[in-house]
Amino acid sequence: MKNIYFISDAHLGSLAIEHGRTQERRLVRFLDDIKHKASAIYMLGDMFDFWYEYKHAVPKGYTRFLGKLSELTDMGVEVHYFTGNHDIWMYGYLENECGVTIHSKPTTTELYGKIFYLAHGDGLGDSNSKFMFIRSVFHNKTCQRLFSMLHPRWGIGFGLEWAKRSRLKRKDGKEPPYMGEDKEELVLYTKEYMKTHKDIDFFIYGHRHIELDLMLSRKTRMMILGDWISQFTYAVFDGEHLFMEEYVEGETKL
Repeated sequence: MKNIYFISDAHLGSLAIEHGRTQERRLVRFLDDIKHKASAIYMLGDMFDFWYEYKHAVPKGYTRFLGKLSELTDMGVEVHYFTGNHDIWMYGYLENECGVTIHSKPTTTELYGKIFYLAHGDGLGDSNSKFMFIRSVFHNKTCQRLFSMLHPRWGIGFGLEWAKRSRLKRKDGKEPPYMGEDKEELVLYTKEYMKTHKDIDFFIYGHRHIELDLMLSRKTRMMILGDWISQFTYAVFDGEHLFMEEYVEGETKL
């Protein structure tokens, strides 16, 4: 039985990350290390800092990462990509060119007999009205069509600058630390969702850039995956146990 892996939030291409090329290479080495151990890899959003697919153009770069995705799917490894709040705008390129399965909404799926609820996490229980307004604009089909009228040189440049400024507004460019069960919005959302979905064994999210492994009941466990900017964390399910791990090059055991 091969493993199933979960990662999120690499924000490849970010103008706020100085070691971007090194970061991409590290991610690609991780994927190469696990390729013979994996039956599936779930990427839970924001693997790119900004990604917008025009009809005849996509953002330049990411050749190592995209090539590795193609290699994985060619080998028969399932690669599932959940769009986040930085990479909503996917219209077929990764599916057609790399063989990736795209998910634009939270998904409940059975893996090795366990029920998983998987999502990037943005917009779930979020009480920030400004963020929710911007999110609604980003998801609006009319706004997307209008944005696509911009030349890629300007559209992609604008998107990367927007993402950079958003990150630099935060203290040290990092998300706030864990706020506790009574304040963490994804935890509150999950507890409410559990009331009507008692069959779910594992909830796994990205988005928050914190490492969290929390038992919510005797049956149900919740994880937030950290990131691939400074933490290099991931989860792995071997069919029986779910682990949170940190990738140290040359030391991947699972």
